[in-house]
Order: sequence, then structure tokens, then C-alpha cells
Amino acid sequence: MRLKASVLPHPTRQQWLDIAQGFLERAQFPNCIGALDGKHIRVKKPPNSGSQYYNYKQFFSVVLLALADTNYRFIIVDIGSYGSTADARIFRASRMGRWLQSNLLDVPQPANLPGSTGPPAPYVVVGDEGFALSSQLMRPFPRRGLDAKRRTFNYRLSRARRFVECAFGIFTHKWRVFLSPIQLAPQNVNVVIKACVVLHNYVRTYEATPDEDAQVESLPSGSDTIQLGRSGLAGLRVRELFDDYFLSPIGSFPSHQ
Repeated sequence: MRLKASVLPHPTRQQWLDIAQGFLERAQFPNCIGALDGKHIRVKKPPNSGSQYYNYKQFFSVVLLALADTNYRFIIVDIGSYGSTADARIFRASRMGRWLQSNLLDVPQPANLPGSTGPPAPYVVVGDEGFALSSQLMRPFPRRGLDAKRRTFNYRLSRARRFVECAFGIFTHKWRVFLSPIQLAPQNVNVVIKACVVLHNYVRTYEATPDEDAQVESLPSGSDTIQLGRSGLAGLRVRELFDDYFLSPIGSFPSHQ
């Protein structure tokens, strides 16, 4: 709890802008303030819990929902939801989701995409198909029947989203308590996860080396897709704005083929 304030602070507007700059430089995805995903933490079946903790992968778990930056640090986390609960539902019920949708996170106002004269695009987080599309959260187009334009968008989004996958991979392999079911009561499991999240950010902030970073992307993904969310009309409009930009001369990135 003492370390949390320095390595997992409540983000400021300037910190959001710095995070967005990281996604622009490292993933070529502008106006992105984080990559979102959930990870199932294996636990021993709690007494009298029925199927609450039993997930779609057929083991007992609690969920670590995390928003990550391009330094593989966690920005905001939600810890302890039942393993049977879908990512989209956890996100909607979490403080993170409520704060984002209610504009309580001091996220910057919409801004023009680099080189574009408008319309301004909101700052967004990126997630996989397990989340519902909204004006604050971008997810891929459905995989069937994709044209070149939509494949380009999905590729760019996947480049941004991989940072949370890699963060989970680092997290799991650094703190090896997560490689087998944790033999503790759920409330104590949550304390272990919180402690490791803070320690993870400390290591990423003060002890990460270029050599370690070069090996990060070879780590297995630690993320989990649960089920499809529904798309909102406002989200569709924002996604089309990014989609058009990525195929324009000023927003194109040639390596998507």
C-alpha cells in the first residue's frame, strides 16, 4: 500500500498524453491511452462457491483486469471478479469502466489524429473481441469477410493490444506463484495479486533493461478472451474514423501486409 502511490498512481492528464505518445511511437496507433485485457489467476476452489469461480477454460480462477501502457506497466487494475464472469461485464461493473465512461479519469479531450485536419478523435483504450465497442473502447472488426481496409485496422489494433498481452506474460513469469493454483482464500488471493501488480510496476519502472525488453515479445500471452460484446453506434463511428485514417496517405503504415 505504501509503494502503490508511487508506481500505480491515479493517472493525470499529462500522463495520459505520455501514454498516448508511447502507443503512437511503438504501435502506430494514435490517441490510444492503454491496452485492456483480463487474465485468469488460478485458485483453489473456495468452499461453498458453486460454479462462481469456474471459468470457460475449465479451472477455478479470479480475474485480473488490467489496462497497460507500452512499457508493459499496469495503469489501472480491477482484481478479484469471479472466473465465470465475462471480461466485458467485469469492465462495465469496475471502477475503471465507470470512471472512463463518466469521464472521471481526466482523459484529454478529443484531438486531431496526427497530420489530419479532423474531425477530432477521442482518446481510446483498445481491447479484443471480449469487450463491447464504445466511443472509449476500440475492438477489432469481426474476422469473417474482412476487406483490406478492415484488415488494416485489425492489424493496427493488434499491434497496440499486444502490450497488455506481453505485460501479463512478464507478470506471470516474474511472479511464479501464478504458474499453479494459489492455495489461499479469495480475499488473500486478491492481496497477493495486488502486491505483485505493484511490484511488477516497480520492476518495470526502475529495473527493466533493454535486453529484457528484447525478450518480452517471445513470452506466451497471458491474456484470455471470454465472449463477444455488443457494438454501440457511437463506437462504430469512432472505429470508422480510425479505420479511414489508417488507410489514408497520412495515417498508413506499410507493414500490415
